[in-house]
Amino acid sequence: MELEAAKLIAAALALFPILGVGIGLGNIFASYNDAVGRNPTASETLDKKFFLTFALTEALAIFALVISLIILFS
Repeated sequence: MELEAAKLIAAALALFPILGVGIGLGNIFASYNDAVGRNPTASETLDKKFFLTFALTEALAIFALVISLIILFS
């Protein structure tokens, strides 16, 4: 196997965590909508937690993308 082909395969495999991030973000949004729908007065408290969990989960996808690009272009 050529080096370039191995790099492409490794870069593609490094992007698999993005699938989990997508599922996790879907669960976060669904839970937030459910919680605000049940208790709209708690939305101010939930907003802070929602944005923190969203940012931390999205950071995992960005890290996976950076690792994939490092593998691809190194």
